Amino acid sequence: MEQRISLITLGVADVGRARAFYERLGWRGQEVEETVFFQAGGLALVLWGRGKLAEDAGVTDRADDGFGGLSLAQNVRSRAEVDAILADAVAAGAALTRPARETFYGGYAGCFTDPDGHVWEIAYNPGFPLADDGTLTVPDFTAS
Repeated sequence: MEQRISLITLGVADVGRARAFYERLGWRGQEVEETVFFQAGGLALVLWGRGKLAEDAGVTDRADDGFGGLSLAQNVRSRAEVDAILADAVAAGAALTRPARETFYGGYAGCFTDPDGHVWEIAYNPGFPLADDGTLTVPDFTAS
């Protein structure tokens, strides 16, 4: 198995509401058969009905709080960008769950949840350089 992620699928309560939220953040999606696909750098974020996703995965949907031990993260290029994205998310309907603050690793980050409770962290981490296209490269932690 290659070490990469191609798609992240979020099971949502209302596909239309979720799509509208992400589009208010400036994302552009394509809907196919009640599923919305967003190109997100080198991978895709997919919105699909929570019950359909659970059924397709062969699991029981036990909670309707949106949090299933999953956090999505977007690294950005500056502290100011963290603040701006968090403000835009709240204006789009997100709930700010952790205001931006300095981190133990010398960065700056905050968190919000989308209307279905999916957690997003927006972080500036100077130790994780971003390419011009936004691609993140995990540093070599063994080199010291």
